[in-house]
Amino acid sequence: MGHPFIKPMITLEQNHLEEIRRHGERDYPHECGGLLIGKFAPEGRIVLETYPLSNAREEEERHHRLLILPEESRRGEEYADQRGLAVVGYYHSHPDHPAVPSQYDLEHAPWSTWSYIIVSVGQGSAADLRSWEMQPDRSRFDEEEISKGK
Repeated sequence: MGHPFIKPMITLEQNHLEEIRRHGERDYPHECGGLLIGKFAPEGRIVLETYPLSNAREEEERHHRLLILPEESRRGEEYADQRGLAVVGYYHSHPDHPAVPSQYDLEHAPWSTWSYIIVSVGQGSAADLRSWEMQPDRSRFDEEEISKGK
């Protein structure tokens, strides 16, 4: 279960959690998304910054699908690299749906080494926020612990 060198835990500061919630509320009723920038450590993934991305999906699809353009994602990866950091995960919102990964999320998640945070936004208000780790064989997500840093 999980990755042998990374504990199934992600550490974020309270302000990172609030940034994710606010992004979900701001883009409601559409899905939002962004990168989690930080470092991989034996104690888990450590987030030092959030990096919001734009939803490029057509207007009528934005409420239940997210499309991140490759060049925008690449800019985020370069941003992390310039700071000596890495992309350790990805966050997105589920408007009016639970903070649980969908089959679509599983099929489109790029890396099994990342954490995947989902925030549920109901009627424009961020609610449940949970983090998930994809199994290395890409068969499923397992919930991982969220630790709040300083």
